[in-house]
Amino acid sequence: MSRIVIDEVRCKGCGLCTLVCPYNLVRIAERFNDKGYRPAELADADGECIGCANCATMCPDVAITVYRSAKQRADVQRAAIQRAVTQGAAERQPEREDRGP
Repeated sequence: MSRIVIDEVRCKGCGLCTLVCPYNLVRIAERFNDKGYRPAELADADGECIGCANCATMCPDVAITVYRSAKQRADVQRAAIQRAVTQGAAERQPEREDRGP
């Protein structure tokens, strides 16, 4: 099971992470941190987080750490390799023009 950990001391509650989560699992907390900001929090009671790292990539405060299970890590790597192979094959194919009769 993947999960994220949000460093509430660093988080300013900008909400960018909430916009990019594909399953809407990140939300702004109702409580305030020590600096007076409402930090982001993970709302994932069912373990739906896939560890995509969109939230961590978007975070301007580098306040999010992503933990992936071994299976999900392998799935992400496999998908990245497949995308690279597919893109490489598409780039190598010459464009064809219909020359007509």
